[in-house]
Amino acid sequence: MSYSVGQVSAFAGVTVRTLHHYDKAGLLSPSERSPAGYRLYSEADLVRLQQILFYRELGFSLDEIAAIFKDPQANPLERLRSRQRQLSEEIARLQRLAEVAERAIEVQKTGVSLTPQERFEVFGEITFDLSYATAAELKWAHSEGQREAMARAAAHTKEDWRRLMGESAVWRAELLAAFDEGEPSDGERAMDLAEEHRLHISRWFTSCPPDMHRRIADDFVADSRAFALVVPPSQQRPGLAAYTCKAVHANAARHAGGRTDSEEGR
Repeated sequence: MSYSVGQVSAFAGVTVRTLHHYDKAGLLSPSERSPAGYRLYSEADLVRLQQILFYRELGFSLDEIAAIFKDPQANPLERLRSRQRQLSEEIARLQRLAEVAERAIEVQKTGVSLTPQERFEVFGEITFDLSYATAAELKWAHSEGQREAMARAAAHTKEDWRRLMGESAVWRAELLAAFDEGEPSDGERAMDLAEEHRLHISRWFTSCPPDMHRRIADDFVADSRAFALVVPPSQQRPGLAAYTCKAVHANAARHAGGRTDSEEGR
């Protein structure tokens, strides 16, 4: 049997425009004609259309589908396995995003609601970039420390945040002074400042052993959004992020196997 464009469109669930597009792209052209000259699809054409729709549903591009049809030596099974791996990775990524959204909802439900004026009053120039928040949640999704930090942050009161940011401002001023005065990043003063920052994280968010602190500091260099949480862009200097990171690494080496948070009066 043969079928018109309209008939195929109706029972295949695709638009006439899509069929014309497949025809123009050389993927599927009606192979028969009616006595009146109208183009008709054969049973074989419908089998090919079914294959196209199957590949499209799996996310293959038209160019990829054309390559499969064009090369008789192509291995569709290997291409399907590759697509299966990609889809599995995408499913895992979307699942992590769903978990991020769920935690964000919980933070919004349980966290302190601040007006824009109160937020500026408490945080000043420090702003939490939502894109970085999402990236951080994905990066540390399986970290117990990340979950604890989010839970404790959600429980902070406005006064907690005021005290926290006040401590940060004092620490930041001392860091800038040490940097501007040419203190070496592996010197006592810089390492002491790194230790203060580590204990600040432990006090307000989650236990931060030296290894974790090193990873946090590495982000200061790798991602400007991370360092902006520590020093707002208006106060940054060229090389300051790297300086801070080196001080953290030097402090971690100094304290390897040494004092614990509890011994520091956490």
